[in-house]
Amino acid sequence: MEEGYSGKAAAEIVGITYRQLDYWARTDLVRPSLADARGSGSRRRYSYRDLLELKLIKTMLDSGIKLESVRDAFDYLRTNLGEDISSARLVIAGSSAMLVRHDREMIDVVNRYHGQGVLNLNLVTLDGLKGELDAAVHELAPTSDDVDASGGSTAGTDRPANTDAAHG
Repeated sequence: MEEGYSGKAAAEIVGITYRQLDYWARTDLVRPSLADARGSGSRRRYSYRDLLELKLIKTMLDSGIKLESVRDAFDYLRTNLGEDISSARLVIAGSSAMLVRHDREMIDVVNRYHGQGVLNLNLVTLDGLKGELDAAVHELAPTSDDVDASGGSTAGTDRPANTDAAHG
């Protein structure tokens, strides 16, 4: 069983005050998943996943999103993603937080009630571009058939043989 983090440690790790952490727990924004306070003398215990959620809340607040909107966004995420909000892929821009779904759809989880619900985008990820580029480079790599008698490559003949001359 995971030992977890005390409330004091969780607040320090995430970069919030203990008072904020206590308020968020008492108002059900993020309750500690390992042990909740049960009267005087009991201590809350937060899991690593709880810390991720707390950090996300802090990041949203630091970006200028109001606490009420953060609550609405978390309600939406919990309803649509289940309890594991830490698996969410969010893009935070200004006062919007966009949930990225299926690599082609973004849902504004903050402003969805104001007519800015779903955007269909062509999302580009660098790892995806790198994979495409690596495949293309591998495809164009010179083979022994592509090397001419002078030792130069005949592959990719649309490129200049001396790149210094081409730029200079």
